[in-house]
Amino acid sequence: MIGAGGLSLHRPFRERSFGLARKLMRVNWLFVLCVCLLAGVGYAALYSAAGGSPQPYAQSQLIRFCGALVLMLCIAMVDIRFIEKLSWPAWLLGVLLLLAVMKFGHVGLGAKRWMTIAGVEVQPSELMKLFLAMAMGSYFKRATPEQTGSPVFVFPAVIAILIPMVLILKEPNLGTAVITGAVGATVMLGAGVRWWWFAILAVIVAVCAPVIYEHLHAYQKARIDIFLNPGSDPLGAGYNIIQSKIALGSGGFFGQGYLHGTQNQLNFLPEKQTDFVFTIIAEEFGFFGSIAVLGLLMGIVALAYYTALSCSHVYGRLVALGIATNFFLYCFVNLSMVMGLIPVGGVPLPLISYGGSALTAVMLGFGVLMSIHVHRDVEFPETGDL
Repeated sequence: MIGAGGLSLHRPFRERSFGLARKLMRVNWLFVLCVCLLAGVGYAALYSAAGGSPQPYAQSQLIRFCGALVLMLCIAMVDIRFIEKLSWPAWLLGVLLLLAVMKFGHVGLGAKRWMTIAGVEVQPSELMKLFLAMAMGSYFKRATPEQTGSPVFVFPAVIAILIPMVLILKEPNLGTAVITGAVGATVMLGAGVRWWWFAILAVIVAVCAPVIYEHLHAYQKARIDIFLNPGSDPLGAGYNIIQSKIALGSGGFFGQGYLHGTQNQLNFLPEKQTDFVFTIIAEEFGFFGSIAVLGLLMGIVALAYYTALSCSHVYGRLVALGIATNFFLYCFVNLSMVMGLIPVGGVPLPLISYGGSALTAVMLGFGVLMSIHVHRDVEFPETGDL
């Protein structure tokens, strides 16, 4: 008899806990290898961004990644049933951090998105996406088709998504707010919530787009205007995307060579260590190098979705779906942005762009994902503690 996720129901993992050695054997080491390779690509790109030096970007990013990798593997060893019990407390912590950053956060690039806790700079909006996926998975883990089709049952989940979205919009951070909403909506769809509800919402947003545009911040309007006509301000608001396209095109098929990209080394590229880091790869390694990196990114996405599909319990499937979608949207938005396919926004390329908050948030999510993979066939108790 085959159950959800294609796993046999005759061999569930019934133990309340099992040995560390067995847990390590059940880790998806191919996924871990892909993550390490992607971090290696990031190190090479950041080394080049600094003109061929490990300082100030590559070395500190490598140290952060090594610490985050250990953290990821430690989380992978934690029973997913225990993590599930932390889902709503984590969501509440995320909301409190978003409220705290509004009052105590410091301004960077025109937005108040970061705050320092115990000497560590934290961006709560990045953590909130993981916490939201966990909370949505916990809410819908035992939902019946009748419940997912009931607006009364779904309404609290919608509120749980809207609260962090509104707080993130107030930073302001439109890109992350949209991704947060998309992650929550994806988990709801995976739980069985009617797809046509979202279709109606999309139509309403499209119809209201002119009104929404009028209420955007001035810099957000400028980004949309430049997206539609980059040449209207080539030395001002349009400079970033114009230089990005020049770098992408100048790499050709084989690239200009590592550390020999003219746009990069002559400092024409804007924010080359963060939002536009992919332009370094495209310029120095060309089309084939870019395709290789894209293949690595999509490999990680595919393995993350595989974890969702192979998990026997609903909580794991839904949370893995949210984590995989979050990573995919990171990649999609950043790459579309640097290619001029969507307006420029402050969304980094995960594990490649310089920055501690995004890297830590992604690796925390991967830790939960690996815990789901390790404990993919455990049984959740109906009531009571583990």
